[in-house]
Amino acid sequence: MPADRTALGAFLRSRRDGLTPAQAGIEPFPGPRRVPGLRREELAVLAGLSSDHYSRIEQGRQPTISEDVMEALSRALGLDGVEREHLRDLAAPVRRTPPRDDSASQQADPGLLRMMDNLDVPVLLLGRRGVVLARNALLTAVLGAPMEPGSSFLRWLFLDPLARERIVNWADFAAPAVGAMRYEVGRHPGDRRLATLVAELRAGDPDVARWWDDHGVTDRTSVGKRIAHPVAGPLEFGIESVGKPHDPEQRLIVYTVETDSSTARNLPLLAAWETVA
Repeated sequence: MPADRTALGAFLRSRRDGLTPAQAGIEPFPGPRRVPGLRREELAVLAGLSSDHYSRIEQGRQPTISEDVMEALSRALGLDGVEREHLRDLAAPVRRTPPRDDSASQQADPGLLRMMDNLDVPVLLLGRRGVVLARNALLTAVLGAPMEPGSSFLRWLFLDPLARERIVNWADFAAPAVGAMRYEVGRHPGDRRLATLVAELRAGDPDVARWWDDHGVTDRTSVGKRIAHPVAGPLEFGIESVGKPHDPEQRLIVYTVETDSSTARNLPLLAAWETVA
């Protein structure tokens, strides 16, 4: 049996709804259209499948999906690398091993902690479900939030009004965070705490609900962040995500700055102000 055919069908429908026949490079099939994008039979032809075979996949009636079929659907839908991996996650067989204890505390990677200690810019270490594993003083000074280890960065981002006040381009940063959360759900379909967090955020923020229903996925891509700081004034950062191959669940989020920029000049003042405060 498949891991989650409901999620798989919803993802495929969302991708074909967003792709018109013209974008796919084909002539639309004759007859009235009841969908915004490709019809099932049009996608089936693009992927080299029979209409019945594709319908079984989208409706959750296909027990297994081969690598060749997934690759054909990925090409037909023009999926990027993250979307292709997400498709594979959703189509994967059920794992026969017992699920990992999702209540266990996450431990910060020592190497990433050492890297954080050697950086003089804001840095945040995140684990699964957006749990804060560590942060430096500059990070709390920039965001205006304590970000204590064990707290949820995602709850702050979506449920604390300060996040929208402090992050000028909040939507540019928040939408990919929802995509990363959906990508994580695809990798860990049995994570009950993650499912609870998603439900809480969807109920608490209409933007999360809207972006979640779009079925977009990302892998914590780098997004620039503009901060309106009450003391230091406007700050601009490039956000880079650093991980280690042996533990992809932990990411060091580094706030980079342009040399000789006003942000670079203000960071030492902000650090000094934070120390005094």
